Amino acid sequence: MSRIDVKSLNLSAADKVLCRDLSFSLNHRECWGLLGKNGAGKTSLIQSIAGLREFNSGTIKLNDTNVKEFRRSELAREIGILFQDGLETLPSTVLETVMLGRHPYVQSLFKDNSDDIAIAQKALADFSLQEIQHRQINSLSGGEKQRVAIAMLTTQSPNMYLLDEPSNHLDIAYQMDILNTLLRRLTEQNAGMLMATHDINLAARFCTKFILLFENGETLCGSSEEILNQENLSRAYGCEIHKVETDSRLLFFPA
Repeated sequence: MSRIDVKSLNLSAADKVLCRDLSFSLNHRECWGLLGKNGAGKTSLIQSIAGLREFNSGTIKLNDTNVKEFRRSELAREIGILFQDGLETLPSTVLETVMLGRHPYVQSLFKDNSDDIAIAQKALADFSLQEIQHRQINSLSGGEKQRVAIAMLTTQSPNMYLLDEPSNHLDIAYQMDILNTLLRRLTEQNAGMLMATHDINLAARFCTKFILLFENGETLCGSSEEILNQENLSRAYGCEIHKVETDSRLLFFPA
């Protein structure tokens, strides 16, 4: 069971401070939401946690080991990332693309392992991609490509999922279906997830803990009860945000 510990992290881009003294721990079976307006640093933070971006100071550890000390293949077995830009247009089929998720585990360059194929086929089924598995990636819609990217990520079977705008290009039905499927994966794998999103309501529905980024590098971390209130969100997004509470849901909307 894996754990990511971020301690006293300071992160900036050019002359802009994105995070100042950020500390939090992501444990297995936890789903964290990462919120903040455009340019607040959500993507930069996710890339830093994945070991893809340098940060100014502080530490990011995976299971008590600095992420910088892992070989890329080792880190890929532990941390999987869904990029905001989704899939590049690859000269490959849906199945071939999803199979790329097994690359950190490849034992032979010449023959696909039957277990790897079974894992990929399960991902295709989970995200309703069986009927298009032989289509070329460049023939797909934006929403189909996003589902393929998520299927490839789950085929990787990481212990920690880092998702940058997972609902991009997806209609409401697919957003609910895919995130419910990912939450089942967390339980099955004892995995954890950090999800950056612009959709406060989507995050409120699926996440129990939050990181809120402000434009000046200030951050807030804590439970949904601590973070998701009108004052915090209005200040972070630079506009007045109201909250409506139902029997089972919190809903947020701009005034």
